[in-house]
Amino acid sequence: MFSASDTAHMAEALRLAELGRYTTSPNPNVGALLVKDGQVIGRGYHKQAGGPHAEVFALREAGSDARGATCYVTLEPCSHHGRTPPCADALIAAGVSRVVVAMQDPNPQVAGRGITMLRSAGIRVELGLLEQQARAINAGFLSRMERKRPYVQLKLAASLDGRTALANGDSKWLTSDAARADVQRFRAQSCAVLSTATTVMADNARLNIRTEQLLQSVPTLENGQLRQPKRVILDRNGLLDHKLALFAEGGEVLLCVSNIENKRELPNIARQIHCPLTSNAQFDLTALLEHLAVRESINTLWVEAGATLAGTLLQLKLVDELIVYLAPKLLGSSAQPLAVLPEFSVLNQVPQLSWTDVRMVGADIRLSARLS
Repeated sequence: MFSASDTAHMAEALRLAELGRYTTSPNPNVGALLVKDGQVIGRGYHKQAGGPHAEVFALREAGSDARGATCYVTLEPCSHHGRTPPCADALIAAGVSRVVVAMQDPNPQVAGRGITMLRSAGIRVELGLLEQQARAINAGFLSRMERKRPYVQLKLAASLDGRTALANGDSKWLTSDAARADVQRFRAQSCAVLSTATTVMADNARLNIRTEQLLQSVPTLENGQLRQPKRVILDRNGLLDHKLALFAEGGEVLLCVSNIENKRELPNIARQIHCPLTSNAQFDLTALLEHLAVRESINTLWVEAGATLAGTLLQLKLVDELIVYLAPKLLGSSAQPLAVLPEFSVLNQVPQLSWTDVRMVGADIRLSARLS
């Protein structure tokens, strides 16, 4: 059904979509390409939530030449009035003759209605070209829409022998400057960063993104586009001092508590969110993830915490992707472990992973794996 040129054009639309990966949250990353008589006449991608969608930018570039053209778009054109008008209406008004869509939008507000609008207007619509690649660039958005929880990336830094800190807690700095800069890019692509009060206090961590550093390392970014991820902190016992760096700058801080304390004084950037406890008096992390997806519109959740939270998330099978920075160091058997997991008696009980990427980052190795 699809030609080689169709595939090439959709691949270009996907590359355009990826340009918005730092700035579109909580919206999906979308790219669009307009082609007429074998020539590209318009390109566009969704740059920022609340701004024009990919199709609109492509149509603006093409102008009146869009009539009779083919539009390649990585996600079904929207059909509803949100902060911007429906893109399906814009394509119809422009007079395009064919629309090739990588994947249907799982958002209940769209969910096939954009395609139906186009077909009802006499436009030929073809669906499913490079669908898996389109899903991959919107893993967080799809997770929120389809599973009602964020896509969870668990970040860990370890020595070659799988240790995260010396027995006395010293871990600064285990990995290289390049690895820490790489973490900044992951944070910036996430809607929120999850950690614990213990971790925040141990390092006086800010858990935000250094805007100037990112603008220098990501040439497609423009000043003013970046938004800080929310910082979600498990603070059941109210341990966090408001003088900590966490509250000095960056995005909103969500303090997870089992009971909302109306008398608790909070900094301007902080608010409490309720998270129920399990039968063993621990936070119900499954319920928390659902809250973050449904109530806070969190697509991708980046986790930076200690071995206890890491182990709990892994045991509950709430981790989608594990990202480990391995430093060329050996800390010894008395050093602190990567994750606190129960004792297994047979190998088929252990978490199963599939490698997705291995690369050098400065002096360290970054390992990426999906949980099976």
